[in-house]
Parts: sequence; structure tokens; C-alpha cells
Amino acid sequence: MQIDQDLRGFALIYVISPHHEPCYNGEVDRLCKATKPMTRRDILALLMAIPATGILRSHSLAAPTRIIDDLNQPAPQASNGASWELIADRVMGGVSQGTMHREVVEGKTAIRMQGEVSLENNGGFLQIALNLSAHGNTIDASNLQGIEIDILGNGEEYNLHLRTNDVRRPWQSYRQSFIAPKKWSTARFSFADFSPYRIDAPLDLTTLRRIGIVAIGRAFSADIAIGGVRFY
Repeated sequence: MQIDQDLRGFALIYVISPHHEPCYNGEVDRLCKATKPMTRRDILALLMAIPATGILRSHSLAAPTRIIDDLNQPAPQASNGASWELIADRVMGGVSQGTMHREVVEGKTAIRMQGEVSLENNGGFLQIALNLSAHGNTIDASNLQGIEIDILGNGEEYNLHLRTNDVRRPWQSYRQSFIAPKKWSTARFSFADFSPYRIDAPLDLTTLRRIGIVAIGRAFSADIAIGGVRFY
């Protein structure tokens, strides 16, 4: 007999014997018939013994999904129900220009940002950004370590930005820099390595709201493709 636990918290009873097909019942009180029927006392004794035998595998409803976007939805929608956005410094009077497309890059489906970052008119950035929930609500990532991204680029330096409920101004964020490799690679960004930018509050992982991949801070040609985004 093997006992597992489903997401509703019921015990799943699998009865395997040489004379009976495996059967299932979602309630502990009504058991599948086996060669030798078990009493309620038998079941309680077995459940008490499970931690020692290690045959119980439980699943928590509280654990957030690890996938942010695996690009399985029509562009620009992400797997989490939110949509990717292209944001340029033109909203602040700058003149940087860019595009965002869903396309196959070096054999992998990706969301790709290309453009020219200009410092004119106090500008200097291009960004593709995604809310971490479908309706812009915050999520709790305090039990996770960071964000994992499949990246291909042009060898230039980019930033990964995080926004939380504490971020109230457009120029505020928690950020870390990285070099976008010229071959597909998977990069991990630990939450512990993000630095606050023009904000005093520490990074609050219980109120994560948005991520952004940003070409920023200098005049250069941006070309970066994202093939998947996950928590780890």
C-alpha cells in the first residue's frame, strides 16, 4: 500500500494486490476493498507511522508557482496571465527607440527587445517589463531564492529590476547588472544580490509586483532575447 496526499488534503489510497486492480477513494473513511479490508484503526496506525517510513509526499497550496513565463501563451501575454510591455525613456522626454517582438532566436522562442539607447534629453533606457500577477497584485516570494532567466544577447550589460509595494517613483527599483551572453544561457539572480536604487526601504519579498529587463545608463545598441523566466 502506498499513501500520497493530494492538493485537497485527502488521503489517496492505492491498494495493490496480486488479485485486485489498483483502486482509489478520495476519503479516508471509505476504503477501497483489498484482499484483507483495513479498519479505521489500521489506517490511523499507518498514518502515524508515515513520518518514519517516508512514504507520504505532501504538497502545499501556499507554495507559489515557479513559472513566471515559459512563453506558452500568445504574445505579449505571459504564462502568469500578465502581459509584457515595452517602456522607453520617451515617457520622461528622452529619445531612445526600441521594439519588442516574439520570435525564434537561435532555435528558441523568445521575447526580444532591440533598439537604440540615447542619453539625449536626459533619457537613457529601454525596458521590457512584466507584472508578476495577472491583475498587478503583489506576490509573496519570501520562501524563494531568486529569479532564473534564459538569456541570449549581444554581449552588452543590462539590468534586472524588481518593484515592490515600497517602490512609488519611476526611477526607484531594486536592481542588479548582468552581461547578456551571445549564446543561450540560463542565469540565476539571487534576491540577496539586488541593491536598492534611490529608495531607502529594504527589498520586501512579500510584496513583489513587477520585473523589468533594462538597457540603461549609456548610449548603445540593445539586443536581448528572453526565453523563459522562473522563480527558484
